[in-house]
Amino acid sequence: MTHVIITGGSSGIGLALARIYTKRGVRISLLARTLLALEAAQAELARVNPVAAIRIESADVADEVQILAAIRRCEGAFGPCDILITSAGIVEPSLFETLPADAFERQMRTNLSGSVHAVRAVYAGMKERRSGRIMMVSSGAGLIGIYGYTAYSASKFALHGFAEALRSEAKPHGVSVSVCFPPDTETPQFTRELEHRPLEAAVIMGSVAPWAPSAVAARIVRAIDKGSFEVFFGLSLGALGRFGSTVKPFLNWWFDRAILKIGRRP
Repeated sequence: MTHVIITGGSSGIGLALARIYTKRGVRISLLARTLLALEAAQAELARVNPVAAIRIESADVADEVQILAAIRRCEGAFGPCDILITSAGIVEPSLFETLPADAFERQMRTNLSGSVHAVRAVYAGMKERRSGRIMMVSSGAGLIGIYGYTAYSASKFALHGFAEALRSEAKPHGVSVSVCFPPDTETPQFTRELEHRPLEAAVIMGSVAPWAPSAVAARIVRAIDKGSFEVFFGLSLGALGRFGSTVKPFLNWWFDRAILKIGRRP
């Protein structure tokens, strides 16, 4: 039976992904930092499918020792990982000069290194079996730098580069590597993020309604099923992903003008 491991699986996009796979009746392992949130997620998924096999492990993806041990326990219980989705991530918006160094490093450790640690835990086994799928969750902020998101954008851009390089290494061994770039999504983390989002970023990012986690998750699962490498959401992010070198100069010009106008307000 297929074994799906999801980091950041206790809420948001990760939990929405778990709901889809729960309905499919596969074995699911959810990893996140907070045990209470994991237990609530496990109980919810049990209501979705009372006979579902759901395992939970409390671990911080930023800690390589923790995440390796947690994934080993999951594979010991449910068998080798067939699908890994690295959905764990944090965002702390702030101007670069006011963002504490530890907050910058925390986002890099969680968003980039956290995915690397999880991939490292399953990659050798996938190569040996010549089978496996890996999906890394980046962000629209991993396609273009956003005012007030220096650390977050850096971590998500880096994740894209990691996925690109790993894809070419993994493909000859039968392992599929993908990366997706979700837009603003209605998650608990997004609610917290809005409290700290700079006005300039709010103006730049416009008034586009955030996506529902279920819609984002459905597109991610379809991409995993098809083996697509890059997954974009909506026309704007699709254009950025496919025609970035052409689109970015115009967007940066517009961003600069919008930010300048804000600075001139009385």
